[in-house]
This record gives sequence, structure tokens and C-alpha cells, in this order.
Amino acid sequence: MRVHKSEENLARQNQLAWAIAEVAADPVEVTADVTEMVVNRVIDNAAVAAASLTRRPVVSARAQALAHPLPVAELAELTEEVEHPQDGSTVFGERPAVRVSPEWAAWANGVAVRELDYHDTFLAAEYSHPGDNIPPITAVAQHAARALHLSGRDLVRGIATGYEIQIDLAKAISLHAHKIDHVAHLGPSAAAGIGTLLGLPTEVVFQAIGQALHTTTATRQSRKGEISSWKAHAPAFAGKMAVEAIDRAMRGETSPTPIYEGEDGVIAWLLDGPDARYEVPLPERGEAKRAILDSYTKEHSAEYQAQAWIDLARKLHREHPEAADPSRVDSIVIHTSHHTHFVIGSGANDPQKYDPTASRETLDHSIPYIFTVALQDGGWHHVDSYLPSRAQRPDTVELWGKVTTTEDREWTRRYHSLDPAEKAFGGRVEIRMADGTVITDEIAVADAHPLGARPFARADYVDKFRMLATDVLEPAEIERFLDVAQRLPDLTAAELGGLTITAKPGLLATTPAPKGLF
Repeated sequence: MRVHKSEENLARQNQLAWAIAEVAADPVEVTADVTEMVVNRVIDNAAVAAASLTRRPVVSARAQALAHPLPVAELAELTEEVEHPQDGSTVFGERPAVRVSPEWAAWANGVAVRELDYHDTFLAAEYSHPGDNIPPITAVAQHAARALHLSGRDLVRGIATGYEIQIDLAKAISLHAHKIDHVAHLGPSAAAGIGTLLGLPTEVVFQAIGQALHTTTATRQSRKGEISSWKAHAPAFAGKMAVEAIDRAMRGETSPTPIYEGEDGVIAWLLDGPDARYEVPLPERGEAKRAILDSYTKEHSAEYQAQAWIDLARKLHREHPEAADPSRVDSIVIHTSHHTHFVIGSGANDPQKYDPTASRETLDHSIPYIFTVALQDGGWHHVDSYLPSRAQRPDTVELWGKVTTTEDREWTRRYHSLDPAEKAFGGRVEIRMADGTVITDEIAVADAHPLGARPFARADYVDKFRMLATDVLEPAEIERFLDVAQRLPDLTAAELGGLTITAKPGLLATTPAPKGLF
């Protein structure tokens, strides 16, 4: 695709948004291995959401959602014995009988999923967390289940589309090169996934995609310098906009066209400019949507490029414990890809990445900090590793200051390789000791990666859920959710409301919601 002047009058059928809509409208069946992975990622999302239920951004987002209950139902009169067939969507942490408007459920649940930076990832020309598609698509499925007789199979199909579109866009179009946040690919992918879920016509999905893209383009300042809590809200906002875009399109409202290829469109002014050319690898009609299988989840709560480095650091902790002592180390140099060096490494030139008082969101994007703590502790914890007391420990601060990154062209080439067997997100580390010895080691992919030392399978997703949910859910609730989630393809419309988690009695009250407008 390329930029077209207005007088060229580019036909809709030749626009990227239309091609995406055609993929969404294609009734092709979902394969068994893709269905299996969709279930895995639904469990994964709920796991990281459970661990974040009492964190401030999640509390705020949940409070906003609860301020938007549906006026059409007397939800307070419902009891737990009801099969929850009513309209509205569930909110993580609340009872299934508590229902809110779907765009607000997408918002609250999206923040809960994204807050800890602990769910799945896909990295290519652009970065993405395709699991961000699940909250808005699930919210719409729950809301429309009764009226449209939706099933778990319909939800699986919608999620498969969301993953397909976001990953295909990430393979072809770099947003970060132009300082555009990666959620600009999420608005269209979530709209497409909802279109598949609802069985909407191509024309309706086309209009929704245009609206969703138009409203979700923003700068990458949300991931630069002092990173704020908006990092978790940004994908939730894109999901919320996708739900609203679908609603408007279903009512006959239209969107800017051509949204990508217009002379004042996204490509011309936000991406590579009027002379740009892109090729997006969408499935052919009748071709199964399999992109979810190209994505990978996280064993550790940190930026994905840090996953392999945490695994290498814990290995070095066992084999070379002396490297964790700052008095015995002269320097630690991490040779890695362009992205790791310039976005989460010392090449970013962000002093905050070496600041012991930095926010959790900032430390999560500092490979010098992450490697230091993992090297000293021999592991990583989603809470303890980010505590101010941990970040400010004197020996950690001293060693942290000796860690730098540098770009290695070979690791950059492997990072961008289209060959899954060659694609890598790691690099080589050189630790120069005070006595003159040099410790070197390298790692290509994280242990949990499909090609890693211990690839994640269903049992690992279940274990991750149990670990993260233990302190916040009752044992019976853990088992209930795992049962429902693993029966996802066979769920009835009434059972879709069970795809949520209810916090232990009194837990949510321990973190009162801040007051706002609603």
C-alpha cells in the first residue's frame, strides 16, 4: 500500500482497512492449536490481572468502570444463583453479577491486564502485547451474549482475529520509528476482533477500524523518560475506543477514509511519508488465522527484552556468585540489539534508568536495573524486585551504575530476522572483574520462549495463574475460573460471564478508590 492523493479516489476495496475488515468477516474456522493457545492466553491475562487488583492504577480504573453500570438492569437484585445472562460486562475483582457498560469493562480489565507488564508479547517491525485484545473482545462477548446467542466458540474466533491483525500490522509497520505508541495497532485489531465475534458485515468493520485507528494514535512519550501510570492505561484506552467505534459503526456512522493511505492520513503524516510503501501480510480468504502462535508470554514481570537477560542473570548468579559483588566488579557490558540498547538500555540516555527512586514503570524499562537485581537475587519477583527498598539498596546501586549496554549489529539482525529459528531477543554479556578476569555468556531467547530451555505449555500457564492468584482469590475461586477458562470453546452464552475473577472477601476494600468526577 502507498499514499494516494484525494483526486485518485482510492476504492475502499483497495484500502488496508478494508482488507483487515475482510479478514475479520471471513468465517474460516479456528484450528485446534490456535484454540489451545487462546485458552492459554485467557488464563495468562487473568493471572496478571489477579496480581494487580489492589494496585492504584487498577483501583482507579475499576472505580471508573463501576461508576458506569447499565441502567437497564437492577443488578443489585441479582443473586449468585442466577446464571448471569443479563446484559453488561464483568469487572475483574468484582462478583460476576456486577455488570457495567462493555467499553468501561474493557477499560478496567485492560488496565488490570497491562499494569504489571507480565502478559504476552510479539516483537517485529513494531512492538506489541497482543493479549491486550482479550479484554475488549471479552467484554463485548459478555454484553452481547444473550441478545446474539454468542458462545465460547465465537469468543475464540474473535480473539484469534484480534491477535492476527495486531501481529500482522506489527510485522510490517513500525510505529516507534516515528515515536508513535504501539497501541495504534491495537485499536484496529480489537475492532476487527469484535467484528468477527459479532459476525458483522465487512462495511461495518471497515468503518470501525478507521475510527479506532483515528482515535488511538499518540506519541511514545508514555514510554520515555519518567514513565507514568498511563503506560498501563494506554492499551485499555485503545480497547475502549475499539468498543465505542464498533458501536458507532453499527449505528451507521462512518470514519475518515482512506485512514491509512489518504494524503493527510496516517502513512503520509505519522509514518514514513508520502513516498512510503508497506506490505502487510494478511491471511488470504479461507486461510486460518494462526498469528497467535508467533507470540510468546512472560515468565517474569518485566519488559519482554528483559526476559532472556533475567534468565541469564539467574544462571550467572548460580555459576559466578562473585559477579554480584560490586567491590569485585569493574564493569558489566551487555551487547544486544538496537531496541534493547536504545529503548531499555543505556543508549536511551534516560538518567531515570539509573535512578534508585524511579517509578516501577521506569525500572521495568531499565535493563541495567533488571540485570543487576536478577544477578544479585538469582531470580525475579513481580513485587519484591521493584520495591523502593530493593532499588535503593547500596550494593545494588553501586553495581547498577557499572552496567551499560551497547548495540551489536549481529544481535540487531537476529532481532529483526523473519526466521523464527533465528529471531532472538538476547545477546552477550561481558563482566570484567577487578582481578582482571572476564566472565562472558550469552542467551538468544528466554527460557519460556517456544524455542527456549523450558517453553511454556498449558501446565505453566495454570501454575502462573495459581501463583499470582493465591493471595487474592479464594481456593474455590481459583479452581472455578480455571475450569471455566479451560472449557472456553464449549461455553454457552450464559457461561461467558464466568470469565472473570472475584477477589477474596474484603480484599478490594483494603485499597479505597480515589475520588474523581464519576
